Amino acid sequence: MFGIEFVPNEPAPKVGYLGKLAEDVGFDSIWITDHYNNRDVYSTLAILALLTTKASLGTGVTNPFTRNPAITASSIASINELSGGRAILGLGPGDKATFDAMGIEMDKPLTRVKDAVFAIRALLQRERLEAAGFHGAQLAFSPGTIPIYMGAQGPKMLELAGAVADGVLINASHPEDFRYALPLIQAGARNAGRQAKDVSVCAYTSFSADKDSARAVKEAKKVVAFIVAGSPATVLERHGIKMEEADQIGKAISKGDFGTAMGAVTLPMIEAFSVAGVPESCRSRIDELLQTGVNQVIVGSPIGPEKEQAIKLIGKKILKQ
Repeated sequence: MFGIEFVPNEPAPKVGYLGKLAEDVGFDSIWITDHYNNRDVYSTLAILALLTTKASLGTGVTNPFTRNPAITASSIASINELSGGRAILGLGPGDKATFDAMGIEMDKPLTRVKDAVFAIRALLQRERLEAAGFHGAQLAFSPGTIPIYMGAQGPKMLELAGAVADGVLINASHPEDFRYALPLIQAGARNAGRQAKDVSVCAYTSFSADKDSARAVKEAKKVVAFIVAGSPATVLERHGIKMEEADQIGKAISKGDFGTAMGAVTLPMIEAFSVAGVPESCRSRIDELLQTGVNQVIVGSPIGPEKEQAIKLIGKKILKQ
């Protein structure tokens, strides 16, 4: 299965058009990011619900810090109703840098995510919730069953995803990251008395495809720079990237010097943190990811130098192989 992610940094009708195009070329799911500085995720999903007919529609991902879980339950339930039962809730701990800018403390993310999954599931079943900090909250309508996929990277969050989620969204593009993650997800599932096969594993990749490999790689650098700067030392070490290199990129980004940041992105960084190049090389990497046990590949930002052309190219040359 293949999904695609859109950042709603353009008007919702434009994202809706691209989403419809993605569905037409063969994508199975469409995911919309949730950040305060872009268009609202649920407004955008509502447009997609009306313009598409088959693709699943997900938040990629929301969090329990900026949105109360009861509001999240109501919002994703409304999208499920609008779309005829196609909603997926992508939920994760969120981004500390974003929270800092908003004046929100990222307190006990593992507990907050676990409690949110429990609360949202109960609310979606129209239960009167008397746990996880709630005192009698209840939805006034029945939305139907909605899968909950957890965004996870660290070992504890990966284990939690295996224990409580229907799927896990792993923001990674290299097979080694999934060889690291899969045993943790499986252990979490076993410890919770579940079957590992019941948890869908999604590679939420930074993706850039173009007929010109150099153009595709250049576009990927914009995203890879931020990934490298924000990666913990253990992840950098896994891919043979020095902390000093990441610090150099991070300092350039913090100064707003994106030219220097992109210039410091090396080909090993592109290889580690993106799927980028001509369709044949992208498909080769996808096959490597699928061999690790990944169930779904999500084509994430930037998609390609020109989104519309990249979607058509991916549909023709990658999805149909």
